[in-house]
Amino acid sequence: MRKLRFPALAASAFLLLVCVPALWPQAPPVPPVPAASIEANRKALNAIFQDYWEDNLKHSPEFASSLGDKRYNDQISDYSVKAVNEGLAREQDFLLRLADIDPAGLTDQEKISRELLLRHFAEDEEAAEFKQWEMPMNQMGGIQTTYPQLVAQLSFATVKDYDDWIARLHAIPKAFDQVATNMSIGMEDHRVPPKYLLAKALEQVKQLAGEKPEDSPLALPLKSFPAAIKPAEQERIKAEMLDAIGKEVLPAYLRFARFLEVSYVPAGREQPGISALPDGAKYYQFLIRRTTTTGLTAEQIHQIGLDEVKRDEAEMLVIAQKLGFADLKSFRASFKSNPKLHPASREALLAAYGGYLGPMQARLPQLFGRLPKAKFEVAAVPDYLEKNSAPAYYQAGAPDGSRPGRLFIDTYNATDRNLYSVEAIAYHEGLPGHHLQISIAQELDDVPTFRKYGGYTAYVEGWGLYSERLGKDVGLYQDPYSDYGRLEADIWRAIRLVVDTGVHSHHWTRQQMVQYFHDHSAIDETSIQAEVDRYIAWPGQALAYKIGQLKILELRDRAKKALGDKFDLRAFHDQVLDSGALPLDVLSDRIDGWIAAQNKAVPR
Repeated sequence: MRKLRFPALAASAFLLLVCVPALWPQAPPVPPVPAASIEANRKALNAIFQDYWEDNLKHSPEFASSLGDKRYNDQISDYSVKAVNEGLAREQDFLLRLADIDPAGLTDQEKISRELLLRHFAEDEEAAEFKQWEMPMNQMGGIQTTYPQLVAQLSFATVKDYDDWIARLHAIPKAFDQVATNMSIGMEDHRVPPKYLLAKALEQVKQLAGEKPEDSPLALPLKSFPAAIKPAEQERIKAEMLDAIGKEVLPAYLRFARFLEVSYVPAGREQPGISALPDGAKYYQFLIRRTTTTGLTAEQIHQIGLDEVKRDEAEMLVIAQKLGFADLKSFRASFKSNPKLHPASREALLAAYGGYLGPMQARLPQLFGRLPKAKFEVAAVPDYLEKNSAPAYYQAGAPDGSRPGRLFIDTYNATDRNLYSVEAIAYHEGLPGHHLQISIAQELDDVPTFRKYGGYTAYVEGWGLYSERLGKDVGLYQDPYSDYGRLEADIWRAIRLVVDTGVHSHHWTRQQMVQYFHDHSAIDETSIQAEVDRYIAWPGQALAYKIGQLKILELRDRAKKALGDKFDLRAFHDQVLDSGALPLDVLSDRIDGWIAAQNKAVPR
């Protein structure tokens, strides 16, 4: 693949332009930029933002559809290497246009938007070196789950909606072929996921391939029709959709399953860590930087994890002793035989989450000045994902309100899961966590559209983990077991720092990861097994939670110390959320600016 270097060069040139004046203290002052020039720059900048957003929608039609934009509902993404290169080339064009714009005189938000795009383009160019398209699937997701998940996010109100979905079904086999070609190139380059994870992905593919057309999740739109669609049209749509699924899509799944079973799974790597790849150590450090938006090394993060585990265990011991246990080991051992700590059924597990979200919603005005308008609901993880899913995850709603935000709960092996962690997870994934933060971002009116839907994992997941603690601030976690669950949710994320860096940098085995979980938590076995596989499949992703949470807590403490009795927690939260997801260093600068403005506005 052609390596494109313009973004890195342009970024370097930009830094040089910033630094050079410092070498010439006698340089004359820079004259102010004329208002007309500022307005012209602003207009050009907003045109880039809009063009970039439209380019995203056009070349990621599934994303556009998930937002409720139906212009590309009959299309799917191009997964070819050619398309990857063309995407990088388009980003270079946008970067060069951005470089022509003088940021002097722009608003703070406009400058942030410009900086975020420059960062994004530079990171994409750097990521291209690692050929991520050569490893496009694992048990956590890929082409095999993209369209079964997508169809559940779509609305079907007109005949065209159904015909568009049928057109997409016709295109899916080509997408499978493109992805298989990319994976074959990866085999030649020795860039393949671990063999045992690929075996799990193969199970997913076989399950979906073995469905009857009418039972396939791809046939979901046929479960009900709007009254406006006439019976004859319904019969035509049903016949065409089932024909496409049965004669084209399911055979594509079967071919893909054979490719995996015969060629790809046997070629999977034996070592779990990313360091087994030819450039694995360099790749992992890049993933750490991109995911955490910090310059922390694997060693530094590993030590932070060890320290946080120790701190959480000290707080856990206090709760255990209050409940009459001498140590954490005996306290944790009691959980399995305590029926109150385990759901009796899938339905009971789902109901438990809903039971905590109502009281938290009533307390939100104590924590925030601005609240989201979007609704949300609790739902079960689809059966084809549940064996390998995280215990819970959030899926954003449609901006137009046609689809609520959804808190998905994995109900697989429900009676083996614990209830004491439910309260913390409900706050993380629902309110005041992901649903509140992501919905507010989508509802912002003073930032470009791409920022409303952009994500920096350390910010988004850091906010989710930080939100778990907010229950304590408003008097929740009344049950000591739930309070222990809050700490276990926290130590879970601290353990991630240790085991993620352990497997990808310290060459840990999978069993070492599992054992560390057992040694420092009472997390149920089903979750542990799925979690360690997740960290192996997504190197670095799990680091974002604790690193982001620690930064937000640091900024909150900084603001409290600087503002004293003038500190307003609601105002602080609104400031953290008022710009959408940000890199942690940009967020830190925003909070510092806010603190300075508060001190200036209110003399002390």
